[in-house]
Amino acid sequence: MNANRIQLTGKDILEKEFKTGMRGYNQEEVDEFLDTIIQDYEAFQQEIEKLRQENERIKKQSDQTRSRATSNNHQVNYDILKRVSNLEKAVFGKKYDDAE
Repeated sequence: MNANRIQLTGKDILEKEFKTGMRGYNQEEVDEFLDTIIQDYEAFQQEIEKLRQENERIKKQSDQTRSRATSNNHQVNYDILKRVSNLEKAVFGKKYDDAE
């Protein structure tokens, strides 16, 4: 749900006045129904805010995890290159010694 698309607030619903006619609706029934709508509406707004905050927390946590993973990958790559270099020295160094 996009905040830009929300057209009413709980206060808007509460303060909405309807015209009455000859055979209008039961005002008390309408008020009770609108009270229920207001409660639901406010609960939805609270849930949306809670989810937004949770989403931000997860994004930050994800960024931190990604940053640590990148740093760890650099260390792993360095260690692998170092091992390959040592293996090359061991393998090719022996071959050069045998050729002499």
